[in-house]
Amino acid sequence: MAIITLGLNHNTAPISVRERLAFPADYVIQALRKLTHLPGVEEAAILSTCNRTEFYCGFNGPNRDPLVDWIADQQCLNREDFQPYLYTHIDTSTIRHMFRVASGLDSMVLGEPQILGQMKTAYQAAAEAGTLGKTLGKLFQHTFSAAKKVRTDTAIGSSPVSVAFAAVRLAQRIFEDLSQQTAILIGAGETIELTARHLTENRIGELIIANRTYDRAHSLAQQFNGFGISLSELPKHLARADIVVSSTASQLPILGKGSVESAIKARKHKPMFMVDLAVPRDIEPEVEQLRDVYLYTVDDLRHTVEENLRSRQEAAKQAEEIIDVEVVHFLNWLRAQGATSTIRDFRTQAELIRDEALEKARQTLRSGRPAEEALELLANRLTNKLTHTPSTQLKQAGIYERHDLIAAARELFQLKDST
Repeated sequence: MAIITLGLNHNTAPISVRERLAFPADYVIQALRKLTHLPGVEEAAILSTCNRTEFYCGFNGPNRDPLVDWIADQQCLNREDFQPYLYTHIDTSTIRHMFRVASGLDSMVLGEPQILGQMKTAYQAAAEAGTLGKTLGKLFQHTFSAAKKVRTDTAIGSSPVSVAFAAVRLAQRIFEDLSQQTAILIGAGETIELTARHLTENRIGELIIANRTYDRAHSLAQQFNGFGISLSELPKHLARADIVVSSTASQLPILGKGSVESAIKARKHKPMFMVDLAVPRDIEPEVEQLRDVYLYTVDDLRHTVEENLRSRQEAAKQAEEIIDVEVVHFLNWLRAQGATSTIRDFRTQAELIRDEALEKARQTLRSGRPAEEALELLANRLTNKLTHTPSTQLKQAGIYERHDLIAAARELFQLKDST
């Protein structure tokens, strides 16, 4: 059985294709059960995130065509719609790929930690669906172990490498407990969405999203248990904000010195942390002159991000070395499985010979013969029974000049050269 990965991700496919191949969380278990009904698919798991959809399978088949056809059927697509974006990994390549994905080495943001949790969710869904066998189940467990080792032994996830993450990390330094703070995010693009995600993960107390289009603000806020407002409503909510992060495409400032000054007065000069990630700026530079306002721009964060990215890239090299070692460990386990049934059969045969010889020894004792004689007979019977078949096979190997088999026997039984 081969272990294969079939998938696409942010590097191979645009979002318009990725979103069409995404599997909703509430459908994954049903999809897995259907997938394992395909001829040749013995084990299966599905990882589906905003940046990738991947199918991990224990597969016995000549090619991947049945899997591609199944995906097309499940998602009501033509093969031509997504096949050019697919990649395939087999056996060692699959093992390495899963280790790299779980460690954040294949992510859009190098070293991001969320993917490990998503991998664990994929594993749990497959376990619930009953589609994990011994091999894929063990591979997932080893994947989690490898990813943990990468996190523990390298600095791959210790430094923020997006301005959104850097902004939230800076907010954590100013406010020790984000659960007691209110954040207003201005805009509804990718950067604001990422900021909202990081704030939510760090348990922000209240989240408000302001956008020129109210429906977009409301839709995005709902994803993070916040609420949306239009930009026209911003002045009356601004005084509530401990944290303000803005990232719009506006050509003119969204917040001026006067409106921020009014908000600070209403807050009785309680500090306000502001980050302007927009170019051109959303917040007038003069706001920085106000007491009790901590204003940072994208340039203030860029140096930190670039420095941290270099740090992560160095850590990624160390991570790849760890993964090389972990791949070898799993391959050793996998190869050992090929001998498992032979070992089991050999032990069963030896136990049958032992039981038979032991019963003969008991009969000898019951007949009244001395115990020493019974033990000697037991030892002789065991020796003769255990060596008879190998001796016969080795004689045949000598007759037919199977020197490879004779050499293997000497290695297997650890025989010393008697000459």
